[in-house]
Parts: sequence; structure tokens; C-alpha cells
Amino acid sequence: MKQNYRMTLQYEGTKYNGWQKQGNTPNTIQAKLEAILQKLDGTEVEVRGSGRTDAGVHAMGQVASFALEHPLPSDVVMAYINQYLPRDIAVVALEEAEPRFHARLNAKGKTYRYRIHQGTIPDVFGRRYSWPLAEQLDVEAMGAAAAHLVGKQDFQSFCDLKNSKKSTVRRVDSIEIYRDGSDLVLDFTGEGFLYHMVRIMVGTLADVGAHRILPGQISGILAAKDRKQAGQLAPACGLMLMKVMY
Repeated sequence: MKQNYRMTLQYEGTKYNGWQKQGNTPNTIQAKLEAILQKLDGTEVEVRGSGRTDAGVHAMGQVASFALEHPLPSDVVMAYINQYLPRDIAVVALEEAEPRFHARLNAKGKTYRYRIHQGTIPDVFGRRYSWPLAEQLDVEAMGAAAAHLVGKQDFQSFCDLKNSKKSTVRRVDSIEIYRDGSDLVLDFTGEGFLYHMVRIMVGTLADVGAHRILPGQISGILAAKDRKQAGQLAPACGLMLMKVMY
């Protein structure tokens, strides 16, 4: 009988083409994990992530599930995976899970963090994890604008889904904006996020902070259901999946 497992991962997404495996490249997080687990189990193993992080996006607390035809103790499986993973991916926790546990379908919420580096001095060591913006942003205006994005509403203006029948209604539970030294940090918590949704919200809030968009315009942008009405798409490098709630 197959044994189901749940694991928590960390990875630096800089050089990867995102989480989801693709037919034209083995350079994704999912593909790396599945190749190792197939070698361990001797059968095809599907790794299901809690969500598909984009190319260049990082994770501090991604969660994934998979099942093995030939069960082994969880500590043995974890040690084996980490032995063969590249140094920018690591399994930080692994445990046996109930047969019906599914990392994506059972997820109740996620927290993403976006980091903007402010100031004229480049952040040499943090450059892969932040968006460098020398322009000083108005945090108070950004907070006022963010308040309009909290709640359950249609985020069609804040996603890059094209010709999709998928619902664009989502619930954002909180957006926290605060300074951390020379960085501006934005934490987004919600039930789930659409393709590019967090990065578009960040880009729009940055435009508010630069006084290119007024905080009161956010409601109109939401109502327009038009991606062109929202702000810029923030770079992938500043985004990190922090936590998945179950």
C-alpha cells in the first residue's frame, strides 16, 4: 500500500523556471524533486505543491505532498532527497501524512512576502531577494491603498490570466507594509492568489507610493476588471512564499 508524505521546502528560485514541471525543460523545482523520488522508489512519483511559484520566485515554506509505492521512514526519505538536491533547494521537514492529504487542495491560506530595497546604495548580498527602487515611497499612501485590496472581491484587474474561465474572485485577509532597515516589506495573507496577483498588487502599491496612482483609485481599478488599469508587474526576485496554512 502506498504511503503518503508531506514535506516543507525552501528554495532560491533565481535560476529555476518556476515550480511546475514543463515538457521543454527539467529546470523546475517539481521536476528536480520527482527525478530524485523516482530514483528512490523505482516508480513514477508525482509531487504536488501547494501552489505554482513563478520563475525567479523564492520559498521559505512551500509545502508539497507525494506518495511512495515502497514506503520508507520519513527521516530516511528526507535525507535521501537532500543528498541529491542542488544546494539552492532543501527539504526542511518531512512526515508521513494521511492518505487523502493533498498539499494544494487542503491548503486554507498562504502568506507571501515582498521586499523592496530603498536607497541609492545597492544591496550586494540581498540583490537576489529584493526589488531595488531608489525612489523613496510614501508608506502611508501605500497603506491607505492596500486597505482597498483587503477582503473578498474580484481581482481580475490584478492578474495576468488570459481567456480563462477560472474565477478571479479571491479573499485577501491582510496586507502589512513596514520598513526593515533600508528595505520596505509587504506581507500578503489570503486564501490563495491568482497568476501574478501579488506582484501586480506590489507594483500598483509602489506606483501609489510614488504618487503615480492615488489610494482612492484602487476601488475603481478593481471595478474595471481590466489588467491595464492596474500598475506595473513587480520583478519576481523580491517575492517569497513564506507559509502555507492548513
